Amino acid sequence: MQAVWNGTVIAESDDTVVVENNHYFPLDSVREGVLVESDLTSVCPWKGTASYYSVKVDGAVNEDAAWYYPEPKPAAAEIADRVAFWRGVEVRGS
Repeated sequence: MQAVWNGTVIAESDDTVVVENNHYFPLDSVREGVLVESDLTSVCPWKGTASYYSVKVDGAVNEDAAWYYPEPKPAAAEIADRVAFWRGVEVRGS
């Protein structure tokens, strides 16, 4: 699977975990320097508190376009150390 934004592959992995139709990529499959910490958080009743990253490619920034669960609840343990994308980031089969 690939995550693509602004014409650039920002993540690529054969080991994604699909939860609620979102592919969660291993953090180490994300291109270095693409993720920028964000202050945004949200809460899912069964996954826990999500934190966000903005995605930066060639000087363009897609605010809060990636999220992850720093401490997922036990029911979502499989997405620990993984990140998912939205807001115009295309996730597709490689």
